[in-house]
Amino acid sequence: MPETRRPRVALAFDFGLRRIGMAAGDTLTRTARPLRTVAVHDAGPDWIAIDREVAAHAPDLLVVGTPYNDDGTPTRLAPAVNAFADSLAQRYRLQVERMDERYSSTEAASRLREQRAAGTRKRAVRKGDIDSAAAAIILDSWLAQND
Repeated sequence: MPETRRPRVALAFDFGLRRIGMAAGDTLTRTARPLRTVAVHDAGPDWIAIDREVAAHAPDLLVVGTPYNDDGTPTRLAPAVNAFADSLAQRYRLQVERMDERYSSTEAASRLREQRAAGTRKRAVRKGDIDSAAAAIILDSWLAQND
């Protein structure tokens, strides 16, 4: 008998110093969908908002986009992203995986502008929309590489 695995739910994060985009997906459908964007304040991320999303989706694992420069070196934001990923792991006691996020925000902005131009998106594109769409792109990449 072939081994069957239980589908896993994942939440992804596109970390920024002002906002964190979030997305959810699973290994059954292999698709990700943008969720909300949460604020980052002087004291850190809006953990209450993140807590709500974690409770609502009951993920099996978390995926954090890791920023790299074109040459593959970590960006100046990498230490803050690593600290955020470590905080996620400690707070939720879940596996946290890293995914290269190069160009995810650029791709997200392009997709959203195309949707707006095609009329499939009624609302103007806001920065928070780009962040959560980037999180979905990060998660789509992870889902394509994992099952």
